[in-house]
Amino acid sequence: MAGYELTGERRLTRIKRKVQQFFGPWGVFFQGFLEHPVMVGSIIPSSRFTIRKMLAPVDWSRCKLFVEYGPGVGTFCRPVLDRLPRDGMLIVIDTNPLFIDYLKRTIGDSRFIAVHGSAEDVEEIIRAHGHEQADYVLSGLPFSTLPDGVGPRIAAATARAVRPGGAFLTYQFSKSARNLTAQHFDRVDDGFELLNILPCRLAWGWKAEGQKTEAA
Repeated sequence: MAGYELTGERRLTRIKRKVQQFFGPWGVFFQGFLEHPVMVGSIIPSSRFTIRKMLAPVDWSRCKLFVEYGPGVGTFCRPVLDRLPRDGMLIVIDTNPLFIDYLKRTIGDSRFIAVHGSAEDVEEIIRAHGHEQADYVLSGLPFSTLPDGVGPRIAAATARAVRPGGAFLTYQFSKSARNLTAQHFDRVDDGFELLNILPCRLAWGWKAEGQKTEAA
């Protein structure tokens, strides 16, 4: 009986892989949404207009470590890697192993690291990879639907993880991420992208050069 169940699981895994190959990243993203709708927040990836506007304020010449929460199928990963210096690093963090497995299989850049874990642990994760702080942190996490307490803890951890002069970049359909960012960062710039499904609110929380890192 156990052998039969194992064979069935393997068959199901093969079917999922074939579906993913047929539909490409959109199929993987949609599957991730169906499995964890509270953590994904959208049924399709962000538009190229959102990506371009979201990354525009980044000073890439000073970026050695870029971190992303909830990378999905890598919609932002490739544009970030295209802009990132040769000695830079991109760390992406996601609680969904489906996305992490997909990214590890499809992105071969040596500057890229995919971590299966929680954004709440960003400080430990970046230290584990040889950095004290990140230059920029990007998040598309649906803060408005995260379990109670998770959003505030992520925002606080991010504030400690970002270096002075760096920023926390968020895009979401509600103001939740922006409001949390404002509690921890010196200045917040607001934006809006209509050419996205759905239209989304953008925010850049800047940590002043002289701003001290909050205690944990």
